[in-house]
Amino acid sequence: MERAGLDGIDQSILAELTKNARVPHAVLASKVMLSRNAVRQRIERMERQGYIQGYTVVAGGENQDSVSAFLMVYRKDRMRGADVLSALRAIPEVVLCDVLSGDFDLMVRVEARTLGRVQEIWEEIAAIPGVADTVTAMTLSNVIRRRPAQ
Repeated sequence: MERAGLDGIDQSILAELTKNARVPHAVLASKVMLSRNAVRQRIERMERQGYIQGYTVVAGGENQDSVSAFLMVYRKDRMRGADVLSALRAIPEVVLCDVLSGDFDLMVRVEARTLGRVQEIWEEIAAIPGVADTVTAMTLSNVIRRRPAQ
């Protein structure tokens, strides 16, 4: 998908950041064949232009529709389930993970480009060793969406 105002290298950087928003600049630089400093400068420019907001890639520099879901996750061992948390941290589309009281242990919010990707993530989470069960609720619309007060 071509984005106005971005060249091919910028688009490659965004594609890599979409796959893994935590990719080190040095690794990213080797993938797009630029210096680490040049990659950093391009990322900073795209942040200023709004293509990258809060380490989330936003196509076109403006909010775009995405598919989101909440997964309620029950771990097999509630007190020693750090392996589940580590696995969730590795999924870039996981934008929220809260530990809960009550029946389920975790509330996980997933935001992805397609419904198919949400399903892939759900399957990935369900297959994590230590996950006993999940319940999924798809988001139909966002009524209130605020950034936390700073």
